[in-house]
Amino acid sequence: MKPIHKIIAIAVVAGALGGLVTYGGISYFVNDTNPITQETAVPKGSNKGGTAKVNNVKVNVQTQSEQAFQSVKNDVVSVINLKKGNNNQNPLAQLFGDQDRNRKTLQTNSEGSGVIYKVHNGSAYVVTNNHVIAGSNQIEVLMSNGKRMQAKLVGHDKVTDLAVLKINANQVHQVATFGNSNNIKVGETALAIGSPLGSSYASSLTQGIISAKKREVPRVSSNGMSFGDANVIQTDTAINPGNSGGPLINLGGQVIGINSMKMASDGQGATIEGMGFAIPSNEVTRVINQIVKHGRVIRPRLGILYTDLANISAKQRQSVLKLPKNVNQGSVIMDVKPGSAAQKAGLKKYDVITKMAGQQIHGLAQLRDILYAHKIGQRISITYYQGGHVHQTTVKLVP
Repeated sequence: MKPIHKIIAIAVVAGALGGLVTYGGISYFVNDTNPITQETAVPKGSNKGGTAKVNNVKVNVQTQSEQAFQSVKNDVVSVINLKKGNNNQNPLAQLFGDQDRNRKTLQTNSEGSGVIYKVHNGSAYVVTNNHVIAGSNQIEVLMSNGKRMQAKLVGHDKVTDLAVLKINANQVHQVATFGNSNNIKVGETALAIGSPLGSSYASSLTQGIISAKKREVPRVSSNGMSFGDANVIQTDTAINPGNSGGPLINLGGQVIGINSMKMASDGQGATIEGMGFAIPSNEVTRVINQIVKHGRVIRPRLGILYTDLANISAKQRQSVLKLPKNVNQGSVIMDVKPGSAAQKAGLKKYDVITKMAGQQIHGLAQLRDILYAHKIGQRISITYYQGGHVHQTTVKLVP
């Protein structure tokens, strides 16, 4: 009980003193008893002695975060998306009487970030987001040393939102390394480097933690097209517009993800803070290696058009698909391409796929996600209903 008494006593004293000052008369009483004298008056004379100086004692504040930033900062670039625009929109062109009103000029459309990860035969390769360079007529990168360089698009992938650029390597003196994103832990420190709000804030560093290793979020393009669910790293590290395409790194300076998106609201007006997402480095390396080798990502195909069983009415499930009443999840085949892997495996129109590679099909995007997780030439099992009866088959995946 003694600590409680002590707290109460302190509160009472603070309140009592406050009351004495508040209710007046005290300041006059103090002034009367302690009048200002020559000893307590402000001295007259020069103000030269009021000059402040900085102490020369240096404090070593180097931390693992600072070391990690120093090891990667020169590999991070601003990616500038340039698009053609009418010259008559330029007030300077109008002011000086530009005669060719229809001439197209390149204008900055948007800016993002990227990271240099490879040098080969005089070229340096930069990974960024596909949405950073989408719709561009020309791409430039701003190096950490302020040099602006033209970039060539090697290839891009809408599904994973990744793109690879190539620049001249004469200004590149180091490259970033990728860490194993499977080895990260929830709670460990994560750092984001990039150009929030554009190249004016290039090489900005923010710090947070890994909030979740594998978080499924909808993958939607700028025009609203769905690409299924993305399996991403969730972090509370500040990620703002312009950070897209920049690296998420660990304290060892390794790239463990490429920052891609953030959640800003819950769709009902509530603002959300500290929910950013990065594409895991293991997926990044798999995708960009294919882009560099083939110019695109080659994925396996079944050769079918399909829809979610949830889109089919209960009546049609019975009359057309002839499904048992306990089957309420899966993907309905609406068409099968002749000569496709699906046709060779015996799949037909109006079949309902309920399992693939041993996993239950719960939604439209899941079938595609399972398929894309496998490689060309692999065989996967499919469980499906045909004419009301359950069947199993094995499909060899082809491009």
